[in-house]
Amino acid sequence: MVEIDYEKLKFKAGLEIHQQLDSSKLFCDCPSILRGDEPDFEIKRKLHLVSGEFGEIDVAVKHESEKNKEFIYQGYKNSTCLVELDEEPPHTINQNALKIAIQIALLLNMKIIPITQIMRKTVIDGSNTSGFQRTVMVAQDGFIETVFGKVRIDFLLLEEDAARIVKKEKNLETYRLDRLGIPLVEIVTAPDFKTPEQAKETALKIGETLRSCKVRRGIGTIRQDVNISIRGENRVEMKGMQDMGIFISAINNEILRQKELSDIKEPTAMEVRNVLSDGNSEFMRPLPGKARMYPETDLPILKISREFINEIKKDLPKLKSESKEELKLHGLNEEMIKLILHEDKIEEFKNLIKIYDNAPFIAKFLMLFPKEISTKTGKDFFEVERLTLNYSNDLLGLLKKKKILESDIKDILIKLVSGIKFEEAVKIEKADLSFMEEKVLDIIKSKPGLSENAYMGLVMKEFKGKISGNEAMEIIKKVMKK
Repeated sequence: MVEIDYEKLKFKAGLEIHQQLDSSKLFCDCPSILRGDEPDFEIKRKLHLVSGEFGEIDVAVKHESEKNKEFIYQGYKNSTCLVELDEEPPHTINQNALKIAIQIALLLNMKIIPITQIMRKTVIDGSNTSGFQRTVMVAQDGFIETVFGKVRIDFLLLEEDAARIVKKEKNLETYRLDRLGIPLVEIVTAPDFKTPEQAKETALKIGETLRSCKVRRGIGTIRQDVNISIRGENRVEMKGMQDMGIFISAINNEILRQKELSDIKEPTAMEVRNVLSDGNSEFMRPLPGKARMYPETDLPILKISREFINEIKKDLPKLKSESKEELKLHGLNEEMIKLILHEDKIEEFKNLIKIYDNAPFIAKFLMLFPKEISTKTGKDFFEVERLTLNYSNDLLGLLKKKKILESDIKDILIKLVSGIKFEEAVKIEKADLSFMEEKVLDIIKSKPGLSENAYMGLVMKEFKGKISGNEAMEIIKKVMKK
């Protein structure tokens, strides 16, 4: 590996992160779901370039226009509306998406912009039916701390995602409208990175912040770009930097590519490059500028009230690192904590432990029971998980009142999954309390002098799930006291 002197090369880099939010679409009520079934209809369009707010044609827009392409858009009757087809004005901005964006901004120490203009960003590569993307700046002037020093966060924008491409031909491209309009935030850092390692740490920390809020998960829901320059020369935007395994090597490769051109007095052009799986990159298009932005005329000025911000501040999500410490206080082991955090079940855990204060059991109820029951019954895991959560309050309420035992829960859920009504499923055969005491007394007499815990093991083995650990210990103490 070639040694790189980042300071001598005047290395500068900044990060752009695009993250989809988990809500309905930004400017209509359509669901944010990607469809795998055949579309119900198609339309064909050709997009034309327009000048920006200052009357100039953006270089990236001009580049796309010269390709002279036509576009086919596929949609669905029950999840595509006229807004996505650009046949109806956009609806008022989604308040739930706006709330999530503000939560993220506050966690990144940013200042919320109280009055802001929704803008149109010209995009004629086919990914938007209208020829533009709607975007609005929600916050600015934030920061995060890294081990290498503070990194400023310049802007957070809330915008609509693009349509997704499903087929490419020479002069014809086909897009599906299911992704168009899904809300996403764009987070833009200042060019404060001194090394690729600092850039990586920042990306991971922002990622942790995003995952603490209500964001979408899975392939394609988050995209990272890194802007890089050396020696004060032209900036290059590196697209597709999601793979943290090649994150540092991709930056180093671009630095060396720019250095090679700079050394022969042919500095790289301002361009966008696509990162390949081996950490190298290829040219995509010229780098867009500010000339493609102009105000959205179909929507009013966005006003974010102080009351709205204060309400959001009252219930800010905790970062995963903070939630981990909180879960430790409940006595959960590392493996279970990791599972709860990975599956984003923190809120469910908090809600259920208020009903039944036994953290290890609640963790098993949430994380293990649905998987075990799905495997045992052959039922769809997500259906079992949904049913488990639907009946959680009722089951845990009965457990708290000692109407059922912890050992009964899994059997009850299996009955519910099999279609047995709740009232029938919770009817559990119980051992008679006086009979239990007699049996415990027999066990103690047969093996005198043991500890309470030793007797506990013998009692639990004898009753095989018909008694809880707490109940067994109560009876043991009562009999031993006599």
